[in-house]
Amino acid sequence: MHLNLHATLEPETDTLVKSMKRLLFLVWLVGPGTTLLFAADRGTLVRDAIIYLAPDTSSSKLGQVERGRELILLDKSRNWLHVEAILGLSHNPDPAFVLEEEDKTISGWILDSGIVWASTPSGDRILFGAAVDSEDEASRRHGRRGAAQDALRLYRRVYDIFPASGPAAEALYRAADIKWQIDKADMQSRPSAREKEAYLRQGIDEEGMRLVMKKFPDSKWAQLAAFHLLDNKLCGDWQGSSKCPDKEAEMYEKYAKEHPESPATPEALYNAASRRAALIEIYKTEEQSKKSEQAKSQAISLAQHLVSQYPQSDWSSRGQTLLFLVQQGVPTYGNAVQ
Repeated sequence: MHLNLHATLEPETDTLVKSMKRLLFLVWLVGPGTTLLFAADRGTLVRDAIIYLAPDTSSSKLGQVERGRELILLDKSRNWLHVEAILGLSHNPDPAFVLEEEDKTISGWILDSGIVWASTPSGDRILFGAAVDSEDEASRRHGRRGAAQDALRLYRRVYDIFPASGPAAEALYRAADIKWQIDKADMQSRPSAREKEAYLRQGIDEEGMRLVMKKFPDSKWAQLAAFHLLDNKLCGDWQGSSKCPDKEAEMYEKYAKEHPESPATPEALYNAASRRAALIEIYKTEEQSKKSEQAKSQAISLAQHLVSQYPQSDWSSRGQTLLFLVQQGVPTYGNAVQ
């Protein structure tokens, strides 16, 4: 007897049937003798790899898979792996490569070496170390092209493949931090970056930082992520007005008050103090002498708090310099020369 399941089952059961059908199709696709778990294995590369049409180096080259790209294992053949991979633009294009558009998912064969899977012993540390190496390479003057993007992907794979591991929180933050720096540099290169109001420019994508805050809310990495988000609230150019530095000082003071244990708090205090110091001169140009004196008092108080509470920080030394200048009556903003 043939049953019309779609006509007789409730919506929840209907969804289950569809899922079962997809599962059966995947089992058929994988083929006999291969487990479903094996087919779903995810991993990533700590080296660049050529992906071939067949498990043979003399076969056609489909492209280059960069460090940190996600791999899904489909099959094995001796020292070859059949994988599904995402291709980016090759760092060193080879005319023999059949490259199409960037970030295209394809399947092909790669040599079974330099790949970290969820089952790899110390795989999280291996990926983290490879990410640090790539990040260091990116900081070199003549470092490897694309090393920053490699580091970003490798850090992210630590979290994706080993989400409960020791370095997962830091790795997720570092991935978000690299992307933030890249996006921030791009934002600052645009004409809109000089707009006075923050809402008049293209903001930096906050998704990565907010994910850190969501997944690891009580960590120092979440506190650092929250500090980054302040960049999107800063003015592009003060244009000599007191509104922007006053608002920014309040913003940094609020962060320091709410996150006293954050590694970014000394910087937040310095930023707040330096803006209060700038307001000393700005208020004078606006003929608000009372507010100028108040700004001086606030700048001194903030700098003293920074110096006393975070004496080992480099920001403390900068705060000491700022404190000296303000107490000596030396302008820290504008072109005034005494």
